[in-house]
Amino acid sequence: MSQNGAGVDLETSLGYLLKEASSALRAAMEEVLRPLGMSVTHYSCLELLAQRPGLSNSELARGAFVTRQSMNVLLQALERDGYVTRPAKAPVGKALPTRLTPSGRRSLGAATAAVRSVEVRMLAGMTETEQAGAFRILRSMIRSLNDGDGNA
Repeated sequence: MSQNGAGVDLETSLGYLLKEASSALRAAMEEVLRPLGMSVTHYSCLELLAQRPGLSNSELARGAFVTRQSMNVLLQALERDGYVTRPAKAPVGKALPTRLTPSGRRSLGAATAAVRSVEVRMLAGMTETEQAGAFRILRSMIRSLNDGDGNA
């Protein structure tokens, strides 16, 4: 229980611990990406496009956990710098499908190696079995929350 008897005890709150881990991970990723001229959002955008070419601004924003407006600003910069291409006119509807350029793929390669080094460091104190268990548990938590069923 918290100090005053109400609220959440931060020492035993799983949500707080997950947020703390997320913040530590983001800070470590920013640290290794900064020398490459990237932010975590920049990296996430390139990684999403490598795995799912042609995503729209809205799809990229959802995948990178940012607003559509923030993603639009980033995409304009990435396009200007030659990392991505987008058609001048939407082929269907309003969405402009985005694709990586060869320069974007090269940049992503260096960033992926840097991010992998952070993940390796994060998991270094765990056995393979513990790592597999952590992945399974986190996926289960995500599924339960996304399903919206409080009884899951």
